[in-house]
Amino acid sequence: MTISTNSSKILLVKLSSLGDVLHNLPIVWDIRKRFPNAQIDWVVEEGYVHLLTPLLTNRDFRGIDRIIPFGLRRWKKSILKRKAWREFFAFKKDLQRVEYNIIIETQGLLKSAIVCALAKKTSNAVVAGLANATQYSGYEPLARMFYSQSVRVPSQCHAVDRSRYIACSALDLPLIGRAERVDFYSPTGIHQVGAHEAFGLKSPYVIFFHSTAREAKRWAQSNWITLGQEIAKLGYQIVLPWGSDSEKLISQKLALHIPGSIVPQAFSIEEAFSIIERAALVVGVDTGLAHLAAVLEVPTVEIYCDSPKWKTEGYWSEKIRNVGDINQPPPMNEVLATSLELISGVKN
Repeated sequence: MTISTNSSKILLVKLSSLGDVLHNLPIVWDIRKRFPNAQIDWVVEEGYVHLLTPLLTNRDFRGIDRIIPFGLRRWKKSILKRKAWREFFAFKKDLQRVEYNIIIETQGLLKSAIVCALAKKTSNAVVAGLANATQYSGYEPLARMFYSQSVRVPSQCHAVDRSRYIACSALDLPLIGRAERVDFYSPTGIHQVGAHEAFGLKSPYVIFFHSTAREAKRWAQSNWITLGQEIAKLGYQIVLPWGSDSEKLISQKLALHIPGSIVPQAFSIEEAFSIIERAALVVGVDTGLAHLAAVLEVPTVEIYCDSPKWKTEGYWSEKIRNVGDINQPPPMNEVLATSLELISGVKN
């Protein structure tokens, strides 16, 4: 199919979660570079809209033309209520305002494929999605029923590379490899308002993203304490965020043993941009906010304990270090040495 730079209307479907949405961002810039006048819209779960707002087209650059929020997680909780159905049909109406000739679905799940089916399409539209599962990622084979083009990718495939496989196939492009720069946000930066001051953070500070939903992904609390004590000796405030009551208790326990550390109030994804951007260093397990730090190219140590490093490791910046691997949690001394290496040129 020949793609016109003037008339292409492209829909990206990547609904969730935080890390998955982040690792899908590079294809926006891949497409924009090659088709500067194309319309690019994105359907995303409403909780992750703030991840995409810095990409919205403005007077300085053209990124995403339209974000279409999807409230499935919330609707499922009240599926028998009229309000949920009214909102669903409002979403459908909004989605169908544009007739698309290219739809790129990089999640491989039935819910994402159904969004593709709901979208308004030209008679010869390409709907491209995954033809096969990749290791350690969710995949629902029935989703292939909704594609016109199923794209086979390596079973061990980094999340960014996987999105590029599908996008390049849909747009009839040569595969974009790692030799080409990976861009996540606008070339001019995102420049968020300084939320860090409202949370009582004192520069220079280091953030520990120690918590994750899956217990096996966590790094030992004793390691976090030792790491925090050593970095605090250098004059850095250790920040211990949390996302649930149980995670808050862990942060508070760690703070008791790390001098000068702080357990901030809960912050939103939007506020996280400012807080992370201004950190001297971020150390985190395999979780969305740690990936956000890597995407923002803040000095970041990503710790892998129960997931394969090849799947989401930050490979696009010299400021990112990936330690450990599946079933191979890194020793504390390795994380400390790596942290000190990154932080040595950062402190003012």
